[in-house]
Amino acid sequence: MRTVLVLVRHELRLLASIGLWVARRTNGLGTGTGFGYARGQGSVLLGFGFVIVIESIMMSVLLRNHPAVQRAWFTVDVYTLVLVVGMHAASVVRPHVLDDRVLRVRRAVHVDLRIPLEKIARARRELRTTHERAEGELNLAIGSQTTVTLELTEPVAHFTFLGRRQDIRLVRCHADDADSLVKAIARARSVPSPIPDPTG
Repeated sequence: MRTVLVLVRHELRLLASIGLWVARRTNGLGTGTGFGYARGQGSVLLGFGFVIVIESIMMSVLLRNHPAVQRAWFTVDVYTLVLVVGMHAASVVRPHVLDDRVLRVRRAVHVDLRIPLEKIARARRELRTTHERAEGELNLAIGSQTTVTLELTEPVAHFTFLGRRQDIRLVRCHADDADSLVKAIARARSVPSPIPDPTG
């Protein structure tokens, strides 16, 4: 039952992302700065959507003598196409977010990892096109690529899509402008914390 609720919530968030995308709004930016990552997957999702449209047309022709099945298949295809659009929209409206305390590394509605800046030991630009699973590592590839690597001083808790906890010490993610993100992280980490007012 819990898995069903997770899936329903996930799809509702994808659908809500389409509305935000159409309205040209972002999610969770607040006072921080957003760094996009969706550009690397646009052509892939466009190609996937084109395949769905062609398949729908072909199946409509093949099932023309079975109208009930034809309508059911068409409905599934349309919904699948909407979800594909939702995946891209979610990536656009949910960028990585950097403020003066935390870096939020995100991927659509699937991942939203908050990393306190003091836990980032090193941030560097690093293009990788292959990613093997390893304990303590989180790879958030877009178009099979990551462009930024974050080494952490201590683990941060990440919860998978179905809620399983993982302790992460190294994060690889994609940013459309990796250089700008790495430089912004370096600047944010170098800003001294405000000294508390002793008078309250």
